[in-house]
Amino acid sequence: MRRKASLILLALAVFCTALSPLLRWYAFPRLAKIPANQYQDMVLEAKDATLLDYGSMKARKVDKVSIVQTLRGNVEASEKIEKTAGRDVVVWDGLSYVQGPDGKMVSKIPERYIFDAHTQEPVHATGEMVDGDPVRREGIEFKWPFLTEKRDYEYFDAQARITAPIHYKGTQDFRGVSVYYFEQTIPWTKVPFPKAMPVKGITPESVAKTGTTRWYTTVRKFWVEPVTGAPVYGEEIHQEELRGGTLLGGRDKVTAFSGHVKIREDYIESTVDLVKSQRLLVLSLTTYLPWGLLVLGVALLSLSLYLEARSRRPGDPSPTQERDPEPVSA
Repeated sequence: MRRKASLILLALAVFCTALSPLLRWYAFPRLAKIPANQYQDMVLEAKDATLLDYGSMKARKVDKVSIVQTLRGNVEASEKIEKTAGRDVVVWDGLSYVQGPDGKMVSKIPERYIFDAHTQEPVHATGEMVDGDPVRREGIEFKWPFLTEKRDYEYFDAQARITAPIHYKGTQDFRGVSVYYFEQTIPWTKVPFPKAMPVKGITPESVAKTGTTRWYTTVRKFWVEPVTGAPVYGEEIHQEELRGGTLLGGRDKVTAFSGHVKIREDYIESTVDLVKSQRLLVLSLTTYLPWGLLVLGVALLSLSLYLEARSRRPGDPSPTQERDPEPVSA
């Protein structure tokens, strides 16, 4: 009976020990992915900002500029691209909507971001664009890969339509969550005017005829939870200028927007809570279950060897049988 039990335990030990690396290195890369139908929104604010009044073409101080960012998963588009891409694909239709203190639109820039659901690497397909202009992204945008590493990454800047390094600057604690801090600087770069302008009758084409150009620079900061690769917080020190041309009335340049953009407090709290729950799911596949199965396998193996050793011990000597006394001959 002991021999049979030890063999069963040995089989279970081998199964658990073999399942441990399979779960981490085979199952996790295939199971961990961004859902195709994900929707998220975020509100950022720049308080005490500088904003251009297109009516007078003068920069003025305002109490607040708000930026509403939405990312909506396009399931139909992702399924269509998957047929030719041969892998799980996510299509995010994004919109960055900027409004002044009066609630009126300053600009709105739509995007379509297509990427691998598992690795977050860009997937190049028809429809990839920023503000209606076709682009070919390199590097990440919005989200880092699962199990983010302590290294620099390539990050796509939608304003400038370029990819530049975003540098790992160290590990920090953000509201009880261990995060990696990344920073990217985009130097002054000539960028296109948004197709949706804040004043009726002014279009990018009409501005281009005046010779005026739009320039942009930013310092982009992200605090990223490394297990999920999700940013829990972000900031931008953002500046835009209009330069040259007859539109400025002889001036060399004028500030179009300048402000320190930060995520609004209520969105910080909800993002941290969401990331904490997702972190637990990823850790279950990468750490808790693999190590738990390995420890269980070792324990079962030890118990199997113990029972096998017990079954091989020699039995106790059998008791001496009592015999009737024999008669003594005379």
